[in-house]
Amino acid sequence: MNVGILISIFLVIFLLLVPFLFYKRSSKESLPTGSSGWLVIGETLEFLRAGWTGHPEKFVFDRVSKYSSLVFRTHLFGFPGVVFCGADGNKFLFTNDDKIVKPWHPKSFEKVFPTHAKSSTNEEGFKIRRNLAIILKPEALRCHIGTMDYNIGQHFSQMWENMEDVVMTKFVKPFANVAHGLISMPINLPGTSLNKAIKAAKSIREHLFPIIRRRKIELAEGTVMPDQDLLSHIISTEDDGDELNVADKILGVLLGGHDTVSSACTSVVKYLAEYSQVYERVYKEQMEIVNSKKNGELLNWEDISKMKYSWNVACEVMRLAPPVPSGIREAKVDFNFKGFDIPKDWKIFWSPYSTHINPEFFPNPHTFDPTRFESIGPALYTYIPFGAGPRMCPGNKYARVLILIFMHHLVKRFRWEKVIPDEKIIADPMLIPAKGLPIKLYPHSG
Repeated sequence: MNVGILISIFLVIFLLLVPFLFYKRSSKESLPTGSSGWLVIGETLEFLRAGWTGHPEKFVFDRVSKYSSLVFRTHLFGFPGVVFCGADGNKFLFTNDDKIVKPWHPKSFEKVFPTHAKSSTNEEGFKIRRNLAIILKPEALRCHIGTMDYNIGQHFSQMWENMEDVVMTKFVKPFANVAHGLISMPINLPGTSLNKAIKAAKSIREHLFPIIRRRKIELAEGTVMPDQDLLSHIISTEDDGDELNVADKILGVLLGGHDTVSSACTSVVKYLAEYSQVYERVYKEQMEIVNSKKNGELLNWEDISKMKYSWNVACEVMRLAPPVPSGIREAKVDFNFKGFDIPKDWKIFWSPYSTHINPEFFPNPHTFDPTRFESIGPALYTYIPFGAGPRMCPGNKYARVLILIFMHHLVKRFRWEKVIPDEKIIADPMLIPAKGLPIKLYPHSG
């Protein structure tokens, strides 16, 4: 075996052993019950296997029934940690971000986003959230609905119409490679997930660089305004002459927005194919909007506001198939939760499934029922596809508009059926169909 490969494997094993070698449990600590699993790998294989087999919630619920419905101890991705469950756990995490806990990313993150290694992840995250909050505020978003409608309509015209079959995930391969590599083992060798992610990120950046250069010229000439969009805002406020820095920021936003929305839209296609009565109500609502428009007239904010049942459907889809099936925080200090001691630097995992398919919060949780979201909807911190509290995803309103416009163009053009009726949805790391969700299209006559 190549000496370099052996050295890389040795270093990875050593890094994974660090938590075992240097952490000593105090006799006074009252850690949550749970399991550390196997030496070095902990329970990582069980966690990943649950996602790969189409049941990402199984890892959480098996341990909830065995240990605690509030919090249990585990060991994932080489680090000791705990999993917070239920609405109280969600509330604690989302209201204590940047105070008691902070976001955490594995080392592979810095390999894929090299400029992020120069500054703290928290600092970069704050900058991006600040920029997104400005660009994606409701009054700004309203101005872009027509453009979004036009672009999505063009996508359907070019990629869907005159097609008998479509594979939903064929459009997302480069982004999927990046996302998969972000939570992989930090081994950059040919064929590894991290290596594929680095190559995919480089390929996407190569497409971004000409766009960044052209936008710089447009800003200098005054033909576009600094607050026109996110790219203009980043160049105007944070450009230090390093195009890689700008490209990394844009790539991070594209990855977060693209993968989550793509996952949600793919799941919408799946569930509408499975529930014909739900499809009929969505179709009726969308066609009422179509018939109220002049030929060629683009959608506007009022049209989006009328898509109430469609959005209830999308919410129910994201309850059963949350685009991000888990998240990770890191303890900034020692703290106590529900009588249990959580040591500083431990990783804290959370999963939407702990509330999304919990009968305490959603009766008959495995039943697809969009009416759950009528009236006041779910209780606070029980429905968290976009997070909650101060760190709720700043793009949640953008995602809502994009998903609804996608549904509008989809149902007004087609009916469809799944080619593989029992296809699984797996977590890798986003929720995606195991076989890409091939569907057979039936265009509406006339």
